[in-house]
Formats: sequence, C-alpha cells, structure tokens
Amino acid sequence: MKLGKRLKQIASMVTAQYDHIWDCCCDHGLLGAALLAHNAAPNIHFVDIVPELMHQLENKLHQFYPKNTESNSRWQMHCMDAKALPLQKFNGKHLVIIAGVGGDLMTDLVREIYQKNPASDIDFLLCPVHHQFTLRQQLIQLDCSLLNEILIVENRRFYEILLVSTEPRPLAKINPIGSLIWQSTTPEQKKIASDYLKKTLDHYKRVQLSRQYDVQYIIDAYEAVAIAAEKTESASESRIQRKP
Repeated sequence: MKLGKRLKQIASMVTAQYDHIWDCCCDHGLLGAALLAHNAAPNIHFVDIVPELMHQLENKLHQFYPKNTESNSRWQMHCMDAKALPLQKFNGKHLVIIAGVGGDLMTDLVREIYQKNPASDIDFLLCPVHHQFTLRQQLIQLDCSLLNEILIVENRRFYEILLVSTEPRPLAKINPIGSLIWQSTTPEQKKIASDYLKKTLDHYKRVQLSRQYDVQYIIDAYEAVAIAAEKTESASESRIQRKP
C-alpha cells in the first residue's frame, strides 16, 4: 500500500545506520513494512498493543516477507505497550519511531523508554498529532539533541517531525518552539510555515483567553519567530521553563 505524505517523509528521514528500528504504535504496519522493503536496518520491530491488529499484520508479513529465507528473517512482532520496549535485550544502535499519537502520550512513551533503557544507544523519530510544545519540553529535560526537524502539511493538517538523539550535542539543542521548521527555501515552504505559525498562535491565544492556563510565555515565544531562508533564533530557551 502506498504511503501518504506524512509517512513517506518519516521514512525518508531514516538515513543513519541502525541495528534495530522499532515502529511503535504501528497500527497496520505500513511504515515498518516500507522500511523493511528498503532494507533500512538489519532488524525491524513492529510494536502495538492491539492483538487483533498484530495478528493481521503478522499474517501479511509472513505472506510478503516469509521467514523461510535468511534475507526475510529480519522482522519481529511485539504485542505490548511501547513503554515496555526491551531495548536492553538487543545490542546495537536503536531508532524508535512513534507517530500518529498525541504529544502528551508521546511524551510519556519517550520518558519511559529513555528511563528504562539507560544504557541503550537510542535515536527517536517522532511525529505527534498535537501538543508539540509539551513533547519538546520533555526532550529538552532529557537532554536530547536535535538531528533534524521537518514541518509538513497533509490533508490540511500540520505535522512536526523530529529526529532526536539521546546523546547530548551542545551545538544541536532542541528549541522549545522549533528552529529548523521556520526556515524556508521555497515560497511553498514559507507559506506552510506562516500558516502553521498563525494557527499555533491562534490556538494558544484561545487557551490564554480561557484562563485555564497561563500560556503567555508560549505566545511571546512564537510571536518572536522570524520565518527566513537561513537559521534564526526563534526564542530564548531559558525563558521557557514550564508547560501548559
């Protein structure tokens, strides 16, 4: 099955050499199957907590990637909560992909995976549905470093895609509101960034008016964004200490 724009972009960001790729909350396994077809890593792990989905996916993988040959013995199924990934049982470098869930849940998953596998070499490739600010705050608290970030729009929905490493890099810090996503090299990219910035500001202004949370510091940070063709500092990370 053909990948949509979002999943295709996520797959294209898998360029480093990994020993294990974990497609978490994999649903029907489209992303993991695409990575398997392109030999993205020696071992592809499919992870979801829904037994019915995993059973259907396993049958399809046996059909298209039978394990009776050495070249197609590279996938494994894990019917489990992604928080319990057993990374420490597998040697080598790991890429954990989480997409299609909200930022709050993704934040919990990243924190649990990080804390339960302290000795593992982990990169995360993340695409939250919403609450991107909350997720970024958690990544900063875990001292993760930024490898890449992309902003796309699919079916009129905006998605931030972040590739981060658990290995700290002083010159690649994660910005609470993003940095690379505000850079544009084409008119189309500039419009996407501008529309996303307006949508995000409108959201936080509504939150502020509701008086449920004080998010003025977030509004101030986004209002300082300058969309440009070269790297700009969107806001001071030190100003932002808490999440809504």
